[in-house]
Amino acid sequence: MHTDLNDLFAEARRTPSEPSPDLLARIMADAEDNMARPVTAPPAPVRSPWRFLGWLLGVSGASAGMASAAIAGVWVGFSQPDTVSRVTAAYWAVTSVEVIPTYDFLTDETQ
Repeated sequence: MHTDLNDLFAEARRTPSEPSPDLLARIMADAEDNMARPVTAPPAPVRSPWRFLGWLLGVSGASAGMASAAIAGVWVGFSQPDTVSRVTAAYWAVTSVEVIPTYDFLTDETQ
């Protein structure tokens, strides 16, 4: 059995195998298709104030909303519309609120 296989290998060594010209042509065509080609740079973007304004309004929509809410809160806090004053007075039921309490009870020396 091994002699048949050895005979086949010996015959394969005696006859050189050359690829066909058609195969070589297909390999070269495939290689040329896959070669790197020079890349051109994209054109520079046009800078205009209108484009920047559109970008600024489109990107900063959330920031603009938060800034508007903050400004409205500061305005309502400082102007104290009459309805806000009535609601807070009814809610607190006091005329003044001590925001920063004193700590006199810590220094009281009564025993």
